[in-house]
Amino acid sequence: GSKPADSGSDAKKSDYTLVADGKLTVAAELGFAPFEYMDEKTGEPVGFDVDLIKAIAQKMGLEASYLPNQKFDTLVPLVKQGGKADVGVSNFTITDERKQEIDFTDPYIDSNQGVVTKVGSQKTDAGSLNAEGVTIACQSGTTGNEWITENLPKATCVPVDDVTAALTGVQTGLYAAMVVDLPVASYMLTQSFSDLQVIKEIPTGEQYGIVVSKDNAGLTDAINKALAELTDDGTIKQLEIDWFGSEI
Repeated sequence: GSKPADSGSDAKKSDYTLVADGKLTVAAELGFAPFEYMDEKTGEPVGFDVDLIKAIAQKMGLEASYLPNQKFDTLVPLVKQGGKADVGVSNFTITDERKQEIDFTDPYIDSNQGVVTKVGSQKTDAGSLNAEGVTIACQSGTTGNEWITENLPKATCVPVDDVTAALTGVQTGLYAAMVVDLPVASYMLTQSFSDLQVIKEIPTGEQYGIVVSKDNAGLTDAINKALAELTDDGTIKQLEIDWFGSEI
């Protein structure tokens, strides 16, 4: 026979709003392997973040549903305004500045930045990169962007939207270097950019969180509960091994 519904869990469900019933609607920039990117065969998003948000949704009794690819710097405003996406999942470093606009869940991974140059490049330290006429790529609106501005003020910082294109630019000499999240660099260099190297790790003490609207505190709570369960049951550790080759 059917048990009467637990009124507690019903009350809990109504603590948050969703764009679409039964779905956790996700906004992401899908050009950031191995975290989130398009599988060219299926046309579906794949990656560490994708597996993670699917597992979170499952714990919440929901299904994760991705919006089409969005530009990174539009994601916070999109979640903040509501109505289109419930969460932003796109390697978001938790920062005080972003917290003024939106809320973050608990962190789900640590990530420092790395400076990537071509193997054999003459410019392999901050001193040689900090010079007139040196062009360094980064992702627009990222902490890498801020680090270049602060530490390499003489160089020209070029914000780009596509990490693969930027790394290709480092290969061809269009850029002297790129500053990018270390897990991403490790993955990309293993996969397809064997002539590039990480010359410096920038210990930024960064952590990634999931972006939720300040109007939806119940959703943040529910995701945090799911994250804690996924940490305890070893799911997150396994996803790190699957996507990065080791625990991060």
